[in-house]
Amino acid sequence: MNETVKHTAKKKVIFSEFFRNNGAVMGSLLFGLVGFWLIFLILLPQLSMLDYSFRYNLPPAEVGGPKDVYTLSNYQHLLYGSDTSHQRYNSVDLKVFVRTIIAAIMVTVFNILLCYPLAYFLGQSKGSGFVRLLVVLLIIPYWINEILRAFALRIIFGDSGLLNDVLIFLHITSEPIDFIRQDIALYAGLGYAYILLMLFPMYNVIESLDRNQIEAARDMGASWVRIHRRIVIPHAKPGIVSGATMVFMLSAGALAAPQILGGPSSLWFTQLVYQWFNDSLNWQQGAAYAMVLLVSTITIVLTVMRIFKVNMGDIGK
Repeated sequence: MNETVKHTAKKKVIFSEFFRNNGAVMGSLLFGLVGFWLIFLILLPQLSMLDYSFRYNLPPAEVGGPKDVYTLSNYQHLLYGSDTSHQRYNSVDLKVFVRTIIAAIMVTVFNILLCYPLAYFLGQSKGSGFVRLLVVLLIIPYWINEILRAFALRIIFGDSGLLNDVLIFLHITSEPIDFIRQDIALYAGLGYAYILLMLFPMYNVIESLDRNQIEAARDMGASWVRIHRRIVIPHAKPGIVSGATMVFMLSAGALAAPQILGGPSSLWFTQLVYQWFNDSLNWQQGAAYAMVLLVSTITIVLTVMRIFKVNMGDIGK
């Protein structure tokens, strides 16, 4: 009971301090905008999608009639397929789902390994002119539309693209490599598309690390591996988890990159959702597939956060 009272009192102090710092008008405006964002742009669309996922795909004239009842058939279709299917499970869609999740995890791990050294260098350089130039150079490519960047990568990774021309010119390979069919172009495109979402959260956290801790560890004879394992990585953990969350969620839910850079056998789960909504015009089935992807990715993110002992408050710092 005392803990509940203390928690309530703490909330009141936070709210009163917020309005005192921002004023009544600006504070109310900020709360209103955040509330509008959460309710009308996030909560209500997802609730509508959830309701659709438990409905039958009926003609407009029958919507709201006696046949318009709740059902689990849309979710059962993902597991078992259609009634005319002779397979025990819907192996095609389930394989696409598992492959999408695994690929999103691989892209996330790749981005962590790529961005951590760069974030450490940027964070420990104390805002020199070279660092500011490097940050600008990283941002400039994102002025170009994502679809145009994906098509540019397809040209680079194509059979007659720049990368194959360089490999053949250097006699590394005697014939073009099919980067598209091997999904190398897709993984590279996804990693490139969301790399800044991994880099900047890491950079912001590492920048706040007191360099004296690193110098003290070096003076005591600690190796670089031990310094990063015991000092830098624990301090950067919220930034790493924040970046990994965004990259994983966006990679699993990507559509443009898989459509443009994916090979014939690299169907993405979001492409199945798109087909149900736009090709089959079965919004109920598409909503069920979308909800499965949403719940699965959120569950994975929360599980990883629990394993690494990171909470939402740490990410929001």
